[in-house]
Amino acid sequence: MNTNRKFNLKCPHQFFGLGFGTGLAPKAPGTFGTFAALPFIFMTMYYPLWLQIVFAVVISIFGIWACGKTADDLGVHDHPAIVWDEVAGYYITMIGAALSWQTLLVGFLLFRFFDIAKPGPIRMLDKRVHGGLGIMADDILAGVFSLICLQALIKVGLLPF
Repeated sequence: MNTNRKFNLKCPHQFFGLGFGTGLAPKAPGTFGTFAALPFIFMTMYYPLWLQIVFAVVISIFGIWACGKTADDLGVHDHPAIVWDEVAGYYITMIGAALSWQTLLVGFLLFRFFDIAKPGPIRMLDKRVHGGLGIMADDILAGVFSLICLQALIKVGLLPF
């Protein structure tokens, strides 16, 4: 089924679900979608930790709605162009990290690893949970795993804090 005719960036839930259009990249839409988190990361980098966490919860809950509705429009559960889950996952990865090119790069690589490899519980969520929650849940957990790894690297002094 060709779903390209159903993409409509003028529709607010698709605009966000498709990561401001980054999910329409012809190759590696998830990678391009991950970059769409950068404005949010830069915008909130000086917010207190608790506010970054609240922001992550808000964009995740919003993503459940936007991704679910976009998937319904496209008639495909987790179409590759739906990338708001990557936006939320990478944002979660970077919570509390002092931003430098090193932390941004390592956080990006960690998140893409966990998102693509889907080890253990991430794979289970991906297979068992459906709808907007299913689209978001595995990337939220990949973001949490990446956050833990990134903070550990910072804690042991391998990355700037």
